[in-house]
Amino acid sequence: MEFRILGPVEARRDDERVVLSGTKIKTVLAALLLARGRVVSDTRLSHLLWGWNPPATVSAQIYTYISRLRMQLGDGVQIVRQLPGYALEAGNARVDFLEFERLARLGAEAHEAGDLERADAHLRGALELWRGTALSNVTELLADAELPRLEEAWAAATELRIEVDLALGRHRQLVPELTPLVAEFPVRERMRAQLMKALYLCGRQADALTAYHEGRRVLAEELGVTPGAELAEVYQAVLAGEPVVESTVLPVAARVVTPAMLPPDIPDFTGREAELAELRRLLPPSEERTWHARRFLLTGMPGSGKTALAVRAANECLDAFPDGQLYVNLRHLDGSPRNPRDVLVGLLRALGEPVGAAEPDLDELIRLYRTRTARRRLLILLDNAISELQLSGLLPGAPEPAVLITSQTALGPIGGLHTMVLPPLSTEESLRMLSTAVDPMRIGAEPEAAREIARHCAGLPLAVRIAATRLAGRPRSSLQRLADRLADPHSRLQELQVRGLSVPRSLEVSLRRLGHEDRELLLLLSGLEHEVFSARSAARSLGLAAAEVEEGLESLVDEGLLAFSDEPGESVYQLNSLLRLFAETDRPRQERAA
Repeated sequence: MEFRILGPVEARRDDERVVLSGTKIKTVLAALLLARGRVVSDTRLSHLLWGWNPPATVSAQIYTYISRLRMQLGDGVQIVRQLPGYALEAGNARVDFLEFERLARLGAEAHEAGDLERADAHLRGALELWRGTALSNVTELLADAELPRLEEAWAAATELRIEVDLALGRHRQLVPELTPLVAEFPVRERMRAQLMKALYLCGRQADALTAYHEGRRVLAEELGVTPGAELAEVYQAVLAGEPVVESTVLPVAARVVTPAMLPPDIPDFTGREAELAELRRLLPPSEERTWHARRFLLTGMPGSGKTALAVRAANECLDAFPDGQLYVNLRHLDGSPRNPRDVLVGLLRALGEPVGAAEPDLDELIRLYRTRTARRRLLILLDNAISELQLSGLLPGAPEPAVLITSQTALGPIGGLHTMVLPPLSTEESLRMLSTAVDPMRIGAEPEAAREIARHCAGLPLAVRIAATRLAGRPRSSLQRLADRLADPHSRLQELQVRGLSVPRSLEVSLRRLGHEDRELLLLLSGLEHEVFSARSAARSLGLAAAEVEEGLESLVDEGLLAFSDEPGESVYQLNSLLRLFAETDRPRQERAA
């Protein structure tokens, strides 16, 4: 359950609004929430609802409102009768103004400790909870009694956040924000002093002095007073050309660090020339793309070299990202997704944020992460993403960082995402990749065997690298021996495993995530005569409806397990020969399990 009063009063259950009809029932709920668990007397409720002219049936009507609230809020929230009135026990419910106070307090503590980035994150999080004018749909009597206190808390948090922004050198962004705020609150001297500081730091000394004289006039006309000490001190500093913002020394743990988290590059990386050239062109910032998010997705079947390409592209663009590189693998070894909170804690620690093991919550971590990555030229590599939902809290809010994502599956809508689908390597590309990792003299001595090994790797860079590792570990062995073992379809997959690298394990992890219908279709497709087929020919061979088969084929394409191309007159699909072999060996086991 969630209660909101920082805007229209409302209650939400499972992110759906609870129906609360009428101003008076919302007034009762807000009054009980604002009491923070203390008893609100019948007399006070009567005054907040009707003022000095309550109806004769006041007790009955209050009881009716309480009964309706109990019914609409359910068992998760208790409204108990305690003479002389009622108290609301919110339990584990989230109350927005209590969360606002908590975050504002944490922001003030971080500011006092000199941790400006953390202070900024907490204060922004607190202010984001405001959805407009607080208590906007209650009686005027309650609004008049409680709104001034809430608005003062909002103004104080806003002023402190602006002070933090000034210390962080964000004065240019503050001028357009402070100008309307000072117009709305002309006698708040601290806001006017902050506007003067921002203008002065932007080189607008005359405008800063004009803001001061306008404030002095308003204070004299409306309140009959002269400017206070803070406003007068800023005025004198501007006149004398002195600093108006004190430098703040951050604790060592909170200083900005330059992370370097990229995995090791593959020295003999080869192939993917077109994709690598495109990433080299698009990843670095340019004048044309300064204000656009740069997000890139590399997708393809398991073993297609997505991570290797991403790491090589990142390493070739290091100079464009002087603020560092972040890397995280979003899956465990068994293919299951990593906890997003653990991911964010690791990234924040790499950025120099001293995040504890027990706090804060996920929303705070996301806000802190976006604050830490804002205005920094970072390259962020998010490896092995499972879905767009997993990525939602990991995408920076600012355009300066570039994000490189690898995923086997096609992701849902992500703003500004540029997708590259990695096809299988050709036999020539596979042979060239093999030749970079194996002694050229051995390749030259057995060129046909080398070509045969490359062909049996079915265009998967993972398979080529495994074959090259096996050959490098047996310098006296002939290439033909490995070629013969790979030629046998019954032993091919077993041969493509070495020192923690395994084509069968990579395929198994991918198939394990499939739904039952997709997995059943893949097993059936492995029995087709040809690796390349249309939806119509596959349906005819399998004895299934063409529309049903086409839907399943498209799902497997989205999962990165089928290649797709448009041929004249008909779309065709291709099942990789290694995946076909794996499915063929997996089919009897699945049939026994069924």
